[in-house]
Amino acid sequence: MNGRGRLLFWTIVLSVGMPFVPLLLWSFSERWFFPALWPQDFGLRAWGYVFTTAGSQILGGLTTSCLLALTTAAISLLVGIPAGRALGLYNFPGKRLVALVLIMPIIVPPLAVAMGLHLWFIRLGLAETFAGVVLIHLTFCVPYAIFVLWGVFSDYNPEIEEQARTLGASAGRVVWSVMLPMILPGVTVAALFSFLLSWSQYLSTLIIGGGKLLTLPILLFALMDSGDRPVAAAVSLVFVVPAFVALVASARSIGRRGLQGVR
Repeated sequence: MNGRGRLLFWTIVLSVGMPFVPLLLWSFSERWFFPALWPQDFGLRAWGYVFTTAGSQILGGLTTSCLLALTTAAISLLVGIPAGRALGLYNFPGKRLVALVLIMPIIVPPLAVAMGLHLWFIRLGLAETFAGVVLIHLTFCVPYAIFVLWGVFSDYNPEIEEQARTLGASAGRVVWSVMLPMILPGVTVAALFSFLLSWSQYLSTLIIGGGKLLTLPILLFALMDSGDRPVAAAVSLVFVVPAFVALVASARSIGRRGLQGVR
C-alpha cells in the first residue's frame, strides 16, 4: 500500500471510528459532567449492568434481532434473485409499473407503511408475532434486494448457462455452479443491505410487534429515555458489533472475489 493508500485508509478509519469514541468513554464513565472533556471517574458499572443485571434481557433482544435480520435477509434473497433476474434480463409489459411499485415502500415514510399494514396484520392475526415483524421488515428490505440484483443481472450473460446446459449440466447444477458464483458479490451486497435494514428497524418493529417482541433497538431506545447514558452507550456498542461483523465479512467476501457480476 503506497502513501496515498495509507492516507485514504486511515482517513476512512478515523471517519468511521471517531463517532464511537464518545460511546466508548461514556460506557466506562462513572461521572462525566459538562464542560469536562474527559469523564471525572471511570468504572465498569455500565458493563456490569449489561452482562449481569440486565444480561438476560439484552441477550434475548440480541438473539431476537439476529433471528429477525437473518430471516429477513434470507427471504429477501429468495425473492430478490428471481425477481432481479426477470427485471434485469427481460423486457415485458408493465416493467416500469413493477419498478414503481417496488420503490413505493422506500419513498413512503416508514411510519405510514407500518400503520397502514398494522390494521391488516391485526385482522390476519399477524400482529405481535415474529412472522408479522418479519413481513413488515420485508416491505423495506425486499425492494433494496431486488434493485441491487436487478443491476447485477443487467450485466449478466445468460449464454454461459446455455453452454453449461450444452455440456450436460442439469438446471439445478446450472443455478448452483454457474449462476450463483457469478452473481455472488451482488448477492452479498443485497444480503448485507437487507440484514442491516432489518437490524436497525425500530418503529416498524414496535408498531407490529406491539412491544411484545423485544429487539435490541427497542431496548436501546428505552435505555436512552431513562437518562442513564453510560448504560445506553454500552448497549449501543453491543448493538453495533453484529452489524460491524456482517459488514466486515461482506467486505472480505467481495474483496476476495472482486466486483465481478456487480459492474
